[in-house]
Amino acid sequence: MMIFDITHYGAVGDGTTDNAVALQKAIDACSSAGGGIVRVGGKGTFLTGPFDLKSFVDLRIERDATLLADPDESVYTRSAFRENRGEGSVWIGGEDTDRVTISGEGTIDGNGVAFMGHEEKPAFVLKEFDLFDRRPHILTAINFRNLSIRDVTFKDSAYWCLHLVGCTDVAISNVRINNNLKIRNSDGIDLDHTRNVRISGCVIESGDDCICFKTRREYREFGPTENVVVTDCTMMSTSCSVKLGSENMDAIRNVEVRDCIIRSSNRGIGIQNRDEGTVENIRFENIAVEGRLFDDVWWGKAEPISITAYKRKPSAGKDANVRFADGQTEGRVGEVRNVSFVNIACRSENGVFVGGEQGKVSGVRFEGVRITVEKTTGYAGGVYDLRPSDTVGLLPAGTCGFYLIDAGSVEIRNSSVRWGMNRDSSFGAALHALRVNGLTVVDFAGESAFPNVEPMQLENCTSVSLM
Repeated sequence: MMIFDITHYGAVGDGTTDNAVALQKAIDACSSAGGGIVRVGGKGTFLTGPFDLKSFVDLRIERDATLLADPDESVYTRSAFRENRGEGSVWIGGEDTDRVTISGEGTIDGNGVAFMGHEEKPAFVLKEFDLFDRRPHILTAINFRNLSIRDVTFKDSAYWCLHLVGCTDVAISNVRINNNLKIRNSDGIDLDHTRNVRISGCVIESGDDCICFKTRREYREFGPTENVVVTDCTMMSTSCSVKLGSENMDAIRNVEVRDCIIRSSNRGIGIQNRDEGTVENIRFENIAVEGRLFDDVWWGKAEPISITAYKRKPSAGKDANVRFADGQTEGRVGEVRNVSFVNIACRSENGVFVGGEQGKVSGVRFEGVRITVEKTTGYAGGVYDLRPSDTVGLLPAGTCGFYLIDAGSVEIRNSSVRWGMNRDSSFGAALHALRVNGLTVVDFAGESAFPNVEPMQLENCTSVSLM
């Protein structure tokens, strides 16, 4: 295989020279020659502004080499979301390519802190901007076919790290993503209108969602996000480790997440439908979830599992005119259905939440879900996070093992709720169900946190089966 060393095209690994032109020359030459390896090798830090990947190129970052995003905001001129210029820019880009690889044991560094305002206790302050937020996403891959990303370390993204839009046949393996836990919007992997994906053996730490499934309105022509398997990953997030939504104008379906570890996250697993798209045929299996509370800056209230379907709240800020369908000023929400959780071990400061607008959440099954609730931080509990909904943002309610509201066809089998030694005054029932139509509970072990609270509370529920 032919090798195209970027130093032969003028690149200098001194950490200060912008090597975007040299990198692009090497990539163009490699693609024009029919493919090969574009080598970023040797000890050195190769500063670079934006560049594009091309077909048949293996961008190989070798050990001890680093690609570093240029901190000069003026070099970032392309929006990551087309006409919507309020949500970041493109650093490493590309569109309509085939057989692209990013590999090697080196590092791709988004230089995220350089794009932040001052640091506060819960998070970095975001810089103000007029129309264009220039914080770069590390990778914005649009309509890539046969994309492979393996072995590389990504770090310190200023916005989303890996944003895959309309991609088909994707393999991400043995990748490490070390984002700053105080940088907002620093997602790990975002699958946006993307299908046929395998993510395996990755370690992801992100201030925002670690792995997120979306169908954004800006790229509506690419259809659903579907046929995704995530295995053997370890994740930690100041927000949600695995999230489906909240931007979802099409469908998210046929997703399996198994054999993973989620640690110290503000929300473990979240299905957060806020738009007209549907979420269906989702399975989580053999997962350990450890949760804890963080500041209100971050979405989530330590729910190990949260399933919600509420229409989006209108916004007058940067989100105005981009969240709703053309000509609409008020949104609507699609259904969440056929979702299973099997053999899930949860330890957190909150319990499982399932809720939505009437008729929007149904067919949710919990099999072998074991929940331990215990206070571990000084943040206030007794709250569930429904943001960004049009009804309520933060819902005050007693902390229960399972809290179900306005859902249909919910099964809880061979599951349990326990309470740790350190108990908050908000702790309550093992199971609280309100206006649930079709509730089946079989072999459920769970007491209340305190003797004066009923362990199982059912209000205005129909078609209930307790065995």
